[in-house]
Amino acid sequence: MSEVPVIEMRGISKSFPGVKALRDVSFTCNRGEVHALCGENGAGKSTLIKILSGVYRPDSGQVLIDGAEQHFGHPQEALLAGISVIYQEFSLLPERTVAQNLFLGREPRRNGLIDNRAMVAETRRVLGLFGVRHRIEPETLVADLDVASQQMVEIAKAISLNAKVIVMDEPTAALNEAECEVLFALVDRLRASGTAIIYITHRMREVTRIANRVTVIKDGEVTASFDHVPAPETIVRAMVGRDISDYYPEPASPAEIGKTVLAVSGGGNHALRGITLELRAGEIVGFAGLQGAGRTALAMALFGAKPFTSGTMTLDGKPVTLNTPRDAIRAGIGMLPGDRKASALVLMQSVRDNGMLTARSFANPFGSRNANSFTDLAGMNALLDQMKVRAPSYEQEMRFLSGGNQQKAIVARWLALKPKVLIFIEPTRGIDVDAKVSIYHLMRDLARAGTAVMMVSSDLPEILGASDRILVMREGRIVGEFTRAASEAELMLAATGETEVAA
Repeated sequence: MSEVPVIEMRGISKSFPGVKALRDVSFTCNRGEVHALCGENGAGKSTLIKILSGVYRPDSGQVLIDGAEQHFGHPQEALLAGISVIYQEFSLLPERTVAQNLFLGREPRRNGLIDNRAMVAETRRVLGLFGVRHRIEPETLVADLDVASQQMVEIAKAISLNAKVIVMDEPTAALNEAECEVLFALVDRLRASGTAIIYITHRMREVTRIANRVTVIKDGEVTASFDHVPAPETIVRAMVGRDISDYYPEPASPAEIGKTVLAVSGGGNHALRGITLELRAGEIVGFAGLQGAGRTALAMALFGAKPFTSGTMTLDGKPVTLNTPRDAIRAGIGMLPGDRKASALVLMQSVRDNGMLTARSFANPFGSRNANSFTDLAGMNALLDQMKVRAPSYEQEMRFLSGGNQQKAIVARWLALKPKVLIFIEPTRGIDVDAKVSIYHLMRDLARAGTAVMMVSSDLPEILGASDRILVMREGRIVGEFTRAASEAELMLAATGETEVAA
């Protein structure tokens, strides 16, 4: 393009103590285009965006907006220059309304007072741009919204700023398939209006769906830059430095699938109806469905967090009642929640302490500790080694680990208790391509060791690639059962009610 780029970053370098985060990185984004920025966690993407948005200052290099060099000393200066960033970690205030969050610090005023009517009206208009006007009300508290709705509010906040450039960091991590399509349609409209969009994602099909150009960063350097969107395998190769021919592991053979470990018959509660299922040793069962279909509610019921109020459950053929997560853990059921930072980790504690968190809560404080104790330090070190958790030391605080390594540390926590059933909710949300491969193989290794694995995911390719058997849910019921030979279309038809296959 002959016109001056909206964003031009020239020769950007940035170092932190002991780490060269960026080395001579150059990047541009033009009006009316979506430029995908790809790379593994730790590659330098976040550092580059934080320099663009005024959080960091570069050690060397230039940042130009519409051809004029800028020296941002504060994020507010970047915002005033037309740069809006939607970070993966939400920045919303839970005890304020949607409208109050959208206009925080820039509330419309009338006669010196905040004009709530104008604020609500504008919020309703912005929400209406991407089809959520009737689902999200401006007066609703953010704390009362689900994760997907909160993500929509974050995006609406950026749109309301009328930014020249919108940076989207993993915007679909909390969205289901239908919500992703709503987001993509919105991105198309923003692009058509002349907005420049920098799109950060680990999902290759999103890159091929909406991007105009692609830049790949690895180890703080640009390893590839494409003026078109190449084949996904080309992008992945530039990201990880090697081919990933075995992205998903081989499925379980019939001989590897063992006896039924957990069974439910006629299970129900306020969110579930007539749940009948079996989870077998050696098998990965994927659960697909739209947001609110009941997948997470089912996981919570099996884990005793929101128990069944009707029906029966058996574990190893014996009746069992699980009224609390503690009951489930004692019975041999573990769960990795979808929001690991909020629900599974103590970020300011060490990697080792996080790994031992659950085991310690069940340890007898007056009992003897020996080499076989699940609170044994050496034993936890061995489990973290087994999971290939990458950290300079297991004494390092958990907050400094990448998402993939945090997820593997949580698995190590459960392995200390030798679970019979392990439930993964959105197992690869927010982690990079190479880490995803590691998690998929880890789940397969757990299954081959005899664990019954349940996987809840909004990523249909992940469901199809990593599962041995797939159950589709809709409106609190299991409405279909498929093999991994099924298509995405078949799963979506069952999830939306266009067709139904008896389980």
